[in-house]
Amino acid sequence: MLELQNINSGYKECSILWDVSLHVSQGEFVALIGSNGAGKTTTLLTVAGLISLTQGKILFLGQTLTRLPTHEITRLGISFVPEDGSLFLEMSIQENLFLGAYSIKSKEILLNNYDFIYSFFPKLKERRKQLAGTLSGGERKMLAIARGLMANPKILLVDEPSLGLAPNTAALVFNTLKELNKQGMTILLVEQNTNTTLQITDRAYVLEHGRVVLEGPSEELLKNEYVQKSYLGI
Repeated sequence: MLELQNINSGYKECSILWDVSLHVSQGEFVALIGSNGAGKTTTLLTVAGLISLTQGKILFLGQTLTRLPTHEITRLGISFVPEDGSLFLEMSIQENLFLGAYSIKSKEILLNNYDFIYSFFPKLKERRKQLAGTLSGGERKMLAIARGLMANPKILLVDEPSLGLAPNTAALVFNTLKELNKQGMTILLVEQNTNTTLQITDRAYVLEHGRVVLEGPSEELLKNEYVQKSYLGI
């Protein structure tokens, strides 16, 4: 579904990614793991069109994304859920969800999306008139994921969903992503909680200093001596 071919990207004169290649097949739950500054978030931003490529190619369902603006990439079926959620805090839950569906022109599809979101996130339905700024950290994460789903994505790019959350709340977010994947949603996840991430995903890539240094089934990477020493503290 998604393929990165030897991409380089970064910020102005500062290169962050070097010759990064990876792929995500339909229905997979794939992770990017690594330390701070490794290039994980930069990878998602590049796929979403928020950072320009300087080398390489990104393909989505066989179509190149190079030089496409972010709104066109979204219309193709890629939703990006940023680390901070980027919610409109002075707007209600329902208004935030509506803005997530700006590319949906059919009222029927829009209503169906609301039905799905509210069935999957019943607490959001109960509080749909509540301002996003009054929600807890975990509730904001859920709303950010829900807003990403409102665009009818084929793949969801999720950046650091557990950041700043208590362990119990983080576990709820991870369980939500796992359930979404079980229902058919393809997910590319960036996350620093390596242990939990490798337990819930199908495959993973390890990024270091902007380069892929390891890849493979998550179950195998959990047993990898280098991953255990460098990221799991074993």
